Amino acid sequence: MQDLTQRSVYREDHEHFREQARRFFEREVEPFHAQWEKDGIVPKEVWRKAGREGLLNPMLPEPYGGGGDFGHAAVLLEEIARSGASGLGFPLHSDIAAPYVFAYGNQEQKDRWLPKMAAGELIGAIAMTEPGAGSDLKSVRTTAIRDGDDYVINGSKTFITNGINSEIVIVVAKTAPDLGAKGVSLIVVEEGTPGFSKGRKLDKIGLWAQDTSELFFDNVRVPVANRLGEENLGFKYLMHELAQERLVVAVRAAASIETFLQKTIDYTRERKAFGQSVFEFQNTRFKLAEAKAQATMLRVFVDDCIALHMQRKLSPERAAMVKLNATALQNRLLDEFLQLHGGYGYMTEYQVGRAWADARVGRIYGGSDEIMKEIIARAL
Repeated sequence: MQDLTQRSVYREDHEHFREQARRFFEREVEPFHAQWEKDGIVPKEVWRKAGREGLLNPMLPEPYGGGGDFGHAAVLLEEIARSGASGLGFPLHSDIAAPYVFAYGNQEQKDRWLPKMAAGELIGAIAMTEPGAGSDLKSVRTTAIRDGDDYVINGSKTFITNGINSEIVIVVAKTAPDLGAKGVSLIVVEEGTPGFSKGRKLDKIGLWAQDTSELFFDNVRVPVANRLGEENLGFKYLMHELAQERLVVAVRAAASIETFLQKTIDYTRERKAFGQSVFEFQNTRFKLAEAKAQATMLRVFVDDCIALHMQRKLSPERAAMVKLNATALQNRLLDEFLQLHGGYGYMTEYQVGRAWADARVGRIYGGSDEIMKEIIARAL
């Protein structure tokens, strides 16, 4: 759908990486994704294979990743969207969890965890959301109280992407509960640590193959050496990195729109009704023309944000804008595309119905629409 030769944001090495990623998804992901949706999880071996192919941590320097930049991460996001592989938790692992370790971890921490994360041997997650604290990270109730050379963590988290598969989790916890946002720290908890347990795999209306779960911490004792960065500066770190998380959501949304616009064009050209193709009806052509115009407008904005972020110039306000616009447009246009498929749009065979359900969470995770508007409003 998208003529990549007209996009200036990517270099030749980005496009080579795209070809590599696309071959991997066609071979190792697309034939099996329907089964993973039934199972509710992507096998860990797929992560190991992706690590061997150099598809994890693409923007981190070697040996912590592929030695690329955010452009490589964005290419991977687009190819995940193109393939419809909504169960893959690679972006959360590579573009959100691993960068926290790289940005705020000390040399020992980076050497200990990041090469294994790049290899797919350690699957990463970040535990922010709690049953009583979603977008309001200042209100987290999980505590990590200092006891000698350890922290003792108590609390629970929910809606954690990669929760079941995770082997390393960055936990957002209060190390100084009386200080509110100024008492938050980021602490790494590894699978198998006594007192750390995983709850049920949560049933969702979309993203069926993506393992999302609850996490529980019952007097979990971890060394102070597992803390990322300085004590009580976790909220500052979170605010600094969330712009990238929001751009990740927007990149995926834009690529999803383009993918399913082309699928809908193809379907309406082939589908016959009242003696002609569905595409020949003026209503269909006008709907698709409007979608093309809006998708192109979004593409220009998203690519501009990618270019800015590759220069580390993407502001929190602009990241909020691109996420807000991209996810709203994705939800609206996928609904239009489903409608143009008629009854078949409601069948999983044509993917558009699954994509429609998968897209809904984009307006919630990474900061809800309402939080995006608040961030934008502060800069008015």
